[in-house]
Amino acid sequence: MNRPVTALFAALEALLVVGVGVGIPLVVLTSLWAFQYGLQIDWIVFWRAAVDSWLVGHGADLTLQLSADAAAATGVTGADAPIVVSLAAMGFAALTVLMGVRAGRAAGETAHRVTGVLVTIGTVALLSLALTASAQHELARPSLWQGTLLPTLVYAVPVVAMAEVTRRRRGEPADPVTGAVVGLLSRLPGQVTGIAAAALRLGATAAAAVLAASALVVTVLIVTSYAEVITLYEGAHGGFLGGLALTVGQLALIPDVVVWAASWLVGPGFAIGTGSSISPLGTVVGPMPAIPLLGALPTADLTFGFVGLLVPVVAAYVCATVLRPRLQRMLAGHGVDDLLHRIATAVVGGLVGGVLLGLLAWAASGSAGPGRLTEVGPDPLLVGGFAALEFTVAGALAMVVSPSTFVGERTERPTSSTGEAPTRDARRDAEPATATATATATERASASRPDGDDTERIEGLTR
Repeated sequence: MNRPVTALFAALEALLVVGVGVGIPLVVLTSLWAFQYGLQIDWIVFWRAAVDSWLVGHGADLTLQLSADAAAATGVTGADAPIVVSLAAMGFAALTVLMGVRAGRAAGETAHRVTGVLVTIGTVALLSLALTASAQHELARPSLWQGTLLPTLVYAVPVVAMAEVTRRRRGEPADPVTGAVVGLLSRLPGQVTGIAAAALRLGATAAAAVLAASALVVTVLIVTSYAEVITLYEGAHGGFLGGLALTVGQLALIPDVVVWAASWLVGPGFAIGTGSSISPLGTVVGPMPAIPLLGALPTADLTFGFVGLLVPVVAAYVCATVLRPRLQRMLAGHGVDDLLHRIATAVVGGLVGGVLLGLLAWAASGSAGPGRLTEVGPDPLLVGGFAALEFTVAGALAMVVSPSTFVGERTERPTSSTGEAPTRDARRDAEPATATATATATERASASRPDGDDTERIEGLTR
């Protein structure tokens, strides 16, 4: 495949990513425009709403200005002031990441990998700029620079990472940029690179384990709160298409709710409005939006809520225990496999896991509306700090405890006549002597055993 064809396919891949992301809300909103509103409203309103949803899903701020009648209808004090929506509906960003992985793999399999990566990222940037500009309105204005930069950044990271992974799997030489980065890293001391590599693996795995547990908690809450969720759906009176649009919006918020659950397990919890707090140690909530998904949230203190605090500790401990042999091999490859460096790895890994969860908490928090809704989600600093502390303590403990405790190995070793455990050299020297003694005993047994004629003669005499 030559360079122009690679560039063309990369541009089409970027167009597909943006088209699918904007197309999902646009199809639902266009159905509302056609069947529920009877084509009586200008379609461009629904186009801007779909683009705004996609941009907000990538973290771009959206400034809303309600009309005087709409602000009075809300009954919220200060609703006539500009409203900034900064809470990212991360479902759209997650979709972009998944499609970015696919695009990066496709670019990495071509002969012109750099061209494909640059073209697909540049195309997403141009499309994001065009979409953000088309959605500008006096009543709803997405941030132009955020709408251009953030979707491009969310797409670029998995594209570059997956293209590099694909290149390594194919055994191809590194491009100049990657080679320069690898060269800079290779100049660092072996202790630094060994601890950093092991800590990144440990911290990322611990954070992923907590998110997996949080997703399970959210699933259980939704299933057990099914009646409350259905009641809120019925109270919305949106009909089939209105309910479908509401469902699509809630699906985009599912990653946010998972991060909220992770913040609850870590300890600080999260807020749904100013002055509210939902955490394992206490729950204080006020009036909440009539969103069916929020019906699954706990609104009262849980009797055994403090047990949730054990989840990140246990997750980090198990991850460190499972990864310990691999981490030790990584450290040994850099000549730093000792207790002090293993504990340093646990500390740095805890910081890495805390930073990852803190960044996710930052993305899943912000303003979602007027009044009390200007404060929604967890505190990223508290979530990151608590997670780093819990991961560090659990990881350090797993690094200190002997692995024989977990694999069932015998801790007692045979001792010599002096009461000391034999050394490795002594055992190695003893092995040939043992084998020789065994062979000698076998020969003696064979020599003393009567042959076939003797056996028959003996049997005849005994008769």
